[in-house]
Amino acid sequence: MLRALGIFQRATADQLWRMLRPADRHDRITRDTLNALKETGLVRVETRLESGHQLWVLTEKGHKEAKTLLPKTVRISALRKLRLDAKGRPVKDDGYDEHAAAVTSTAAVLTGAGYGTPLSWQTEIAHKLPYGYTQYADLTMRAPDAGVPAMLLEVDRVNEPVDDLTAKLRRYTDWFELLAPKADADKEKAARRQGTAVHDFRLWSRIYPATGREGYVPVAFVFTGRTAAQRESRMQRLEQDARAYFGGTRHRGEGFTAVDYHQAVPVVVTELERITADPAGAAGAVWRRLGRDEWQTLSEALDNPDGDRLYRVELQEARRRQAECEAAHREAQRPVCTRCGTKFTDERWQQTKGSSWPGEWHRLCGPCAKEAADQAEAERVARRQTEEAERAAAEAPAVKPRSRFGMTRRR
Repeated sequence: MLRALGIFQRATADQLWRMLRPADRHDRITRDTLNALKETGLVRVETRLESGHQLWVLTEKGHKEAKTLLPKTVRISALRKLRLDAKGRPVKDDGYDEHAAAVTSTAAVLTGAGYGTPLSWQTEIAHKLPYGYTQYADLTMRAPDAGVPAMLLEVDRVNEPVDDLTAKLRRYTDWFELLAPKADADKEKAARRQGTAVHDFRLWSRIYPATGREGYVPVAFVFTGRTAAQRESRMQRLEQDARAYFGGTRHRGEGFTAVDYHQAVPVVVTELERITADPAGAAGAVWRRLGRDEWQTLSEALDNPDGDRLYRVELQEARRRQAECEAAHREAQRPVCTRCGTKFTDERWQQTKGSSWPGEWHRLCGPCAKEAADQAEAERVARRQTEEAERAAAEAPAVKPRSRFGMTRRR
């Protein structure tokens, strides 16, 4: 209780019940605990809301106690000091508005659905921009065990111009693109084509954990108040106006439908009324990713089935088609034997390509070339034998026949 009030500053018993004891059927145990803490001087009732709920805050003693219970990484909210009138009576504080109530209720229903613990939340976290503006997030959530390492939430009661909501996304995008201290700007520029590698040079990756998905830290808009039709109209207008920040870019090349989300802000929307009406609460199909039509669970909405996974499939298919095209082109260039009409084998084709003295046989396939070579060799051998026989005959000495008379004379 003390830690939750230290983070959110003020909360009702109903909100603390949904946040801390969602398994209970009602908030009775939570109310009993608050009353017990009140008796010890750690908490007090600041005011009673129009809804009838009591608004609880920490006393100065409770604020000091909560500070010791909270980790140093969690910022404790400011103390709500008790104000007294001239007669020493507590002055009713009207500083708690419907927006603050909606922010705490949003954290309560998400925590109750399993998205972290009260320590997973921080309020009004500053994102300073170089042009002098600071974008504050209503809530920041870290719930890695639920598949959401980090998420920024904006609560809207349908009372801000849609242009203001779009401007928030523009400023978040500007902040996500800030370079980290001492980061190499040239390397960051070169890494923009390498998908997630670019984030190593950005400031946000030093502050928030890796999302485990493409893109920047997701931003959620939680709408509440007015009518369902007005909330729906607001979500549609935001979708139209802010597409440049969440839409991503389609990968280049014929046949690619995958989208590069690495430098886009994943934006999801929901309604506090929709969450509380769903039996599964914030864990149900109560989230819609801008750019999609269907309502999904938060994990499904943050997933990118048309992102890197689809790109790898389409890239493999594109390479297969390219290989087939190249093979077909190569096959069309394959030589044909001028003697038998057979296409050259790869080995025979390579042999003819490697020769620096192409001749008649280079237009023949392997078997025909061998047959032609054997025939030529046989003809050469035959010619040589004929030439040798003729030469031997020409070189033989002439032998004159001996007469009988000559033989007689020699005797």
